[in-house]
Amino acid sequence: MAATVSLNATQQQELDDQAQETFQTKRATVANLEEILYKPLPVLDHGFVRVVDYMGDDSAIVQSARVSYGKGTKKVTEDRGLINYLMRHWHTTPFEMCEIKFHIKLPIFVARQWIRHRTANVNEYSARYSILDKEFYLPKLEHLAAQSTINNQGRGEVLEGKYAQEVLELLKRDSMQTYDTYEYLLNSNGDESRPGLARELARMNLPVNYYTQWYWKIDLHNLMHFLRLRADAHAQYEIQAYADVMIDVLKRWVPFAYDAFMDYRVGAATFSSKMLSVLKRRLSGELVTKENSGLTAREWGEMEKTLEG
Repeated sequence: MAATVSLNATQQQELDDQAQETFQTKRATVANLEEILYKPLPVLDHGFVRVVDYMGDDSAIVQSARVSYGKGTKKVTEDRGLINYLMRHWHTTPFEMCEIKFHIKLPIFVARQWIRHRTANVNEYSARYSILDKEFYLPKLEHLAAQSTINNQGRGEVLEGKYAQEVLELLKRDSMQTYDTYEYLLNSNGDESRPGLARELARMNLPVNYYTQWYWKIDLHNLMHFLRLRADAHAQYEIQAYADVMIDVLKRWVPFAYDAFMDYRVGAATFSSKMLSVLKRRLSGELVTKENSGLTAREWGEMEKTLEG
């Protein structure tokens, strides 16, 4: 994670203006989340996540659950218990009553992976109307890795020595060169002897490590689904870095729901009916082996790996 956030003058002025604003409201607010409202939380080398708005809190989850059978306000301990119950039994609708809106700056290749989660409202920076900043993502050396030999969409051994440095220099060179071409095509220096190419065309040869930005609004239920997948150790490092920051935001916003999420989703495991049958046989004292389990070799391996923790 970067130590500082890279903002252009317009973005910095927007943040300064927002920091000066205060509002009176009768709706629920969360003090821990208000502390970081509008503040860009750094991710990678030039990226950030910042919360720009939210609706609801833990009590909103409880309120929406209890309205169905007309119960009134309960004690805090009972609120926590109800949220745990909802999470444990996959009652998702009450979590949809809370929403949050992020402003996110991220590499384009991360954005293309992120957008596969089609449960949010998204408005992205348009390079048809505006000129992209000269900001591109370069991995740290410890994140430069070869293709995995066992996972077609993952990384293997980390590159080392002279070759790792060479790869990093190639990535930087190509990124710089294509942006120089981009500026030339746009006629950024105002050369009167030629017109600039339309922005919607000039952008086409920029690599996907350049940064884009968007506003991303999502309800709590779908946010947790996103985080369960993207904060997982098997997720691509770059999107995982964003998810890790957003999990911290989740903890500030809805601490009861966060605890239930970490317990019943992130820290939980799922077994198939055949796997459960094997576990029951083991508990009864039967010696169950891979050969007599009824599981495939892959299923057996996955079960054993889960049980080993």
